[in-house]
Amino acid sequence: MKGIILAAAVFGLAAANGCGKKSGAPGNVVNPPVDTTDNSGNVNFEATIQVDANFPYYKNRSVESIADEIAVAGYKTVRYLVLNESAVNADLIHAFHAQGIKVWLQASGSVTYETNGYPADWPSWKMELNNSVNGKDGYIFLSPFNKSFVKWKKEQLSKLMTTYPFDGVELTEPYFPEWDAITKGTYGDVGPNAQAAFKSEYGLDVPDFNNPAAANYYKKLPDVYQKWMDCRVNAVNAYLNEVANGAGGIRAVRPDALIATWSLGIDAGTNSVNLLREFQGLDAGAMVKLVKPDIHFIQTHWPDWIKPASQLPPDYMKNYKRFVDEVKAADPKVKIGLQGDIGSGKEMVKSGEWVKAFEEAAPKYGYSTTTLYEYHIGGYMYTEAPSLKRAVRRGNDSLVLSFSKRMDATTAGEKNNYQFLKDGKLTTVNITSATVDGNRIILKAASFPAGKFEVMVSKLKDTPELWLFKGYPALEVANQTKTTVE
Repeated sequence: MKGIILAAAVFGLAAANGCGKKSGAPGNVVNPPVDTTDNSGNVNFEATIQVDANFPYYKNRSVESIADEIAVAGYKTVRYLVLNESAVNADLIHAFHAQGIKVWLQASGSVTYETNGYPADWPSWKMELNNSVNGKDGYIFLSPFNKSFVKWKKEQLSKLMTTYPFDGVELTEPYFPEWDAITKGTYGDVGPNAQAAFKSEYGLDVPDFNNPAAANYYKKLPDVYQKWMDCRVNAVNAYLNEVANGAGGIRAVRPDALIATWSLGIDAGTNSVNLLREFQGLDAGAMVKLVKPDIHFIQTHWPDWIKPASQLPPDYMKNYKRFVDEVKAADPKVKIGLQGDIGSGKEMVKSGEWVKAFEEAAPKYGYSTTTLYEYHIGGYMYTEAPSLKRAVRRGNDSLVLSFSKRMDATTAGEKNNYQFLKDGKLTTVNITSATVDGNRIILKAASFPAGKFEVMVSKLKDTPELWLFKGYPALEVANQTKTTVE
């Protein structure tokens, strides 16, 4: 399972409470995240990272090692993807907090990969697409127009926010499928939920989106189609507003938590803003005005993020100015974030240098923060050798070495790969065991040198079998890499 952003970014999602009713009152190894200010000098900029713990890279290791790896990469905030509201790892949240890292709950707006724990009537929530089967690709779009779904989603998120110590919450991709969806046959929702909402609000039938010869084909009814587009926009925004501001919603149960809304950005010409409104029910300005988020994220749309790295320069966000302007016109004070993808497709994997340049460029174009999908799929994983970031003593007989990535157990277990220096001279330490926990190697000995000393490592390798794309060779730590132990 690759997560919400990887799978659903190809389509976009859905949401709402009826047509128009408004409810509710890194660079991994060599390039640490940028921490700077924008051109005005007034806005602190922070680079954050998304973590999808469903990947094999995060399995069979302690939550402490996951948090440690993110920490040594330099990140102070993670966006924890929760694909199923009933499967949250509280220990992982606490491990991040123990490292001084803030944790956002990042939940799906209107798509699901599994329905375990859903109420019995959940199938009635499903969207109907104009010429495609909802769910055939492994993920299911849920209707914005179904009040039962909206209520359930609000209750689930409120429960998560009161059960776990998340610092913020956001619903990613709370919109309709997809870019140019009518042509592709993936346009929705056009089923019973949508039809009932449109009839109730406007007294009209949803147009036909399949048959150009039909009397009610959408292109033949521009006035009706305009009302339908308005209905979809209002549905998306009403859904988000109900979750955030409705009775029993996020602000009611966790007034201390930050809230972010999400929309899309795309470099598709001067009409991009209007096309996203038409295709996917997105009006970011209206969304921000209604929901009043602390941060609004502009997510890179799939026609942009699938471009090879050579065709998507790190400062591509400069072509999203019209989306930034739309949000700022609605609320000049709201912070704006930018989300990018760094490796969901093999041909568009981004290097550590690209990530650093992306994070440096963002504040120049009005962004207060960035985030990337997903931490371990960036190009640095395939090309940058593991580096020893720190060594921490745990009593006299234990030493924890933290590396920039997961380490290979076989080479880690070779005791000759470790040497120790005291006052610049080699000193003998009899290692009794060397075990791997994710990015950490735990060394045991009868005793380590008293006071300050250095540990030096060689021939240690990483874990290409756990990377998203296979066929890459293992990378080896630089020979005789040293760090100081206090």
